[in-house]
This record gives sequence, structure tokens and C-alpha cells, in this order.
Amino acid sequence: MAAEYTAERTISAVFKQEEQVGDVVQRLLDRGVSRDHISVMGKNFKSTTRIAGFISKKDVILGGLRTGGIFGSLFGSVLALLTGIGALWIPFVGWVVAAGPLGAVLLGAAGGALAGASGAGLVSALVALGMPEDKATVYQTRLEAGEFLVMAEVPANKSGEIQLLMQSAGGEEVHTNEAALPRPCSGRCNSANDLSPEVRSHLSEDAQRTFIDRYNTVLDQSNDPLKAEHAAWETIHQQYEEDENGVWSKQKIAV
Repeated sequence: MAAEYTAERTISAVFKQEEQVGDVVQRLLDRGVSRDHISVMGKNFKSTTRIAGFISKKDVILGGLRTGGIFGSLFGSVLALLTGIGALWIPFVGWVVAAGPLGAVLLGAAGGALAGASGAGLVSALVALGMPEDKATVYQTRLEAGEFLVMAEVPANKSGEIQLLMQSAGGEEVHTNEAALPRPCSGRCNSANDLSPEVRSHLSEDAQRTFIDRYNTVLDQSNDPLKAEHAAWETIHQQYEEDENGVWSKQKIAV
């Protein structure tokens, strides 16, 4: 039986050309990096990439990063090898195509908590994930200019090797974060302890219970964790207001 993949650090880099992205993703896969732990984001993918399966903005969270989202499948590119593919609107960047767990972080449960309601764009989310603000600002600027962001979550003992791989593949502004990207509940949430710390810290105790109840209800109906995250955050935004500390704690008064 194959050993379980342990993601402990996140290596990030920007690439100028889409061809470089395809090359580095294939090299990461060849080195044993799990496809579920590779993220790619960019706004200038060529016409070989096709987006299908559109849904409307009302079906996704409109709080957090203020990212109206369009989900779909991408074909004809290396992104088809990855998971969680869709399109996101990010303030100061515009529409981007995102593949891998970073897209889920930005649009799903972690995204709703990490960025708060400030709509401060990608920088605020990356800083909340542990990235220095100056590096996050560079990434946002270069994405807006049409370049590409690649992230690989790797075991700690592989971080040096993968950093060199990114550099040799043409990666610039390479950064190592001492943690993997946050994940939502694995299956049903039995208590607040099952929520990621980033999510839990942005919800009051009452809001945590509301989030968990809605998450579990939709998960039981759909068996789709991402859909359950969206529904849970939508309920939070409908029933609560965010306080000055970025915590969803003030219950809205029914009209």
C-alpha cells in the first residue's frame, strides 16, 4: 500500500509563460508531489483552455474576497491533471483561472474567513496564510500583469529539492511557507475542533455552531464538501455581521 502523502510546507513561485507552468507541474508530478497538493493560478491561459459548466454568482459566496465565482472544467492543458478547477474574480487582479487547493481556499470556507469582508484582494489572503506582505504584494502584481502563480505543498524533507526544481523550471520570487494550505472538515464536522484554525478564529461560538449545522446538512445531502462550505458561508453572511476584528459575531436582526 502506498504511503500517505504528508504536506507540511508550501513552495510558491511565479512564472512568466504558460509553457513553463505546464513543464513545472509535470516535473512536480514526476517527483511524486500529489496532484491534490499542486495549485496554479493565472489570467492569461491560451485558447487551448476551455471553461464549461457555468453557474451563476448567486450560487457562490459573495462575501469574503468578494469573489463571484464561476466553476467549470478545463480541458486541453496540464490543468486538467489537477483538482478543484474554476474561475475566480479577485479584486485588483480580475478574473483568474485557478486549479488546486488554493482556489478552494480563496472561494471556500478558508477564503471566507481569511480575507474577511474587506475585499483587500489576494494580498490579504496570502498574508493570512503566512506569507510576508511584500512577497504577497509581488505575487498579486505579477498575476495582474498576466503571469502565473504555482504552489506545491510538500513534505518538509522535500522542500529544498522542490524549491530548486521551481527555480530550475524558470520560477521567480520563490518562497517557502512553513505550513500547508488550510483544509475544511474531513467529512462531517462534529465540533468546532474539526474546523481549521483560520476558519474557527473568524467565527463566534454561536456562528461556529451555525456554520457546522449548515455544513453537515448540505454535506449529507450532496456529499460535496466544497458545496457544503459555500452553503455554510452563505448562511453565515446571511445571519451575521462582521465585527471590527474580522469575526462574524453580530447576529442580524430579522426585518
